[in-house]
Amino acid sequence: MEKLLRLTLGLGMLATLALAGSPAHAVSAAGPYYAPPSWDQTLPAATRFIVLTNMNSEAVLDRETGLVWEQSPSTAPGIWFNASIYCLQLNKGGRKGWRLPTIQDLASLIDPTVASPGPTLPAGHPFSNVQSSLYWSATTDASNSALAQVVFFVNGDVLVGRNKNNPGFFAWCVRGGPGVDPQ
Repeated sequence: MEKLLRLTLGLGMLATLALAGSPAHAVSAAGPYYAPPSWDQTLPAATRFIVLTNMNSEAVLDRETGLVWEQSPSTAPGIWFNASIYCLQLNKGGRKGWRLPTIQDLASLIDPTVASPGPTLPAGHPFSNVQSSLYWSATTDASNSALAQVVFFVNGDVLVGRNKNNPGFFAWCVRGGPGVDPQ
């Protein structure tokens, strides 16, 4: 019985490794990066964010949420529709499957202790070219589909009811998560 149990456990571990691949070679930080999201924890930036070398260092895993973000978001502002299309067509790190983040996804990056003028990201984050400005979310206003919610990275505010035709907001694409507009 003990041999059967060891064999079953060993086969289970081999199957897990086969499905997971060899993640140790895919990150620029030590340790596994495939841990489940830790929404109940506050991780320091040094362990929270992992630059994914298997994606040409063009993507960053957020271990608190399980989401993968562009390491360097677009620096060209545009209207909401164009931001959404930009993410849908994006090929970063040799991968497709990017989307405009929900308001909750985007707000999860905010560190409320960072003072204006931002960007209001945790100290030691690995991102570059993040503007101290407004970023589109996929979340539309529940009462008016011509309006969207945005995050203001100058002070970390989440703002509702912004006209989707405003050309001055930025896109920051993400992979993973539910990818739905929860409103």
